[in-house]
Amino acid sequence: MTRTIRLHASDNVVTATGPMEAGAAVEDVITATLIPSGHKIATAPIATGGAILKYGQIIGYASTDIAPGDHVHVQNCAFRATDHAYEFGTDLRPVEPATGDTFMGYRRKNGSVGTRNYVAVLTSVNCSATAAHMIADAFGPEEMAQYPNVDGVCAFTHGTGCGMAGDGDGFEALQRVMWGYARHPNHAAVLMVGLGCEMNQIDWLLDAWGLEHSPTFQTMNIQNVAGLRRTVEAGIAKIRAMLPIANEAVREPCPVSELTVALQCGGSDAWSGITANPALGHACDLLVAQGGTGVLAETPEIYGAEHLLTRRAVDDATGARLVGLIEWWKDYTERNRGSMDNNPSPGNKKGGLTTILEKSLGAAAKGGTTPLTGVYKYAEQVRAHGFTFMDSPGYDPASVTGQIAGGCNLVCFTTGRGSAFGSKPAPTIKVATNQTLFDRMPEDMDVNAGDILDGRSSVEAKGREIYETFLRVASGETTKSEAQGLGDHEFVPWQIGAVM
Repeated sequence: MTRTIRLHASDNVVTATGPMEAGAAVEDVITATLIPSGHKIATAPIATGGAILKYGQIIGYASTDIAPGDHVHVQNCAFRATDHAYEFGTDLRPVEPATGDTFMGYRRKNGSVGTRNYVAVLTSVNCSATAAHMIADAFGPEEMAQYPNVDGVCAFTHGTGCGMAGDGDGFEALQRVMWGYARHPNHAAVLMVGLGCEMNQIDWLLDAWGLEHSPTFQTMNIQNVAGLRRTVEAGIAKIRAMLPIANEAVREPCPVSELTVALQCGGSDAWSGITANPALGHACDLLVAQGGTGVLAETPEIYGAEHLLTRRAVDDATGARLVGLIEWWKDYTERNRGSMDNNPSPGNKKGGLTTILEKSLGAAAKGGTTPLTGVYKYAEQVRAHGFTFMDSPGYDPASVTGQIAGGCNLVCFTTGRGSAFGSKPAPTIKVATNQTLFDRMPEDMDVNAGDILDGRSSVEAKGREIYETFLRVASGETTKSEAQGLGDHEFVPWQIGAVM
């Protein structure tokens, strides 16, 4: 392993691959102080106000004069809002089409394909959350053993649904989440439970989205059923009637074009943009070549790199939609007295990330190199195949909830600091960015991308490994997060707007 990594010839910083003492020789300069692993070292003088370059892009500006060998981080690297001249469709690199790869999935009556086979109890409002959990918890291991083709009965509860406006961004986003989970291909059957008087009315959802009652889709309200106890009893009876039907589902060979993968990261460090994220990007390219779909999200975490994505837009309208999301987020953070640079988190900074610009340039690598075929609202159904983008916050549970509602039947989550995250009904594959993390959290990490750093693997080889993991997990292989029971509390619809 080299002592430092330079990512672009024009960069004026390099990244330390391990801790370095003061006085160490690095690229013809001498370190001025202790440099933590993953942190940046100046390799040229940078005057106050001068641009600091990594990935060949601006990640910040010197807040004081920086000398060669200095540690470059929050003490001398300042954030400044970006002002890009956007180009649309100037960097289109279509992937060579490929066919033939398959996985064993659940083909639903409407033609969609699932990677899991759950029965869901979905709530319209926080007031019905306890009822939903009581219903789902009634189905223990002994009873579920009678239904070997069913992955479980899950309650998807949340803390909103009332005390909100009955229209606008927040209400529409929640309705899209509800519809997306109600019709998700990883669900064999769904029971929706409400209170009755909430703003987020179940009947409105049925009317707006054309949902119809059937043996595998039922609804109920606590007030109509006459109380919590009776609702729980009725709900248990409804699920018991659904389970034999759900158990009839069997896996069959399905083309990779039926896979829609959420591209996600959390607990990032300096290695995220060097190992795991580029490797996931290569896996996304392999997926797209087979006609599959990758969905990048977390709009605040592409800020500063969005100009690289607009160049990949298949047309001006697609690129303009992405720019529109960035403008919305600038206004959203400003009116809430925040800043786009409130992200990265303290953990990100400890791992070597200094500004949102640096974090975003690494995060965008998850999207690979293929054309951007679609840009979607939060939880909107993803219709286009190929590499796509969905608006969402950078908060992982809320972001993944939107991606799953949009149709993602797998999630791939890269992490450098370590994240105990999992999701249902779409399973999460976790990729460690460094060897230390993979060794420290072996029960949480599915793939080790840390071996890219020491040359034991390459971005392309690791991308192939991640892609092949997609196929195994989509066919039923248990992920580390599933084995630990994660996913029951990570359903977090994005709450936009005032709570009233």
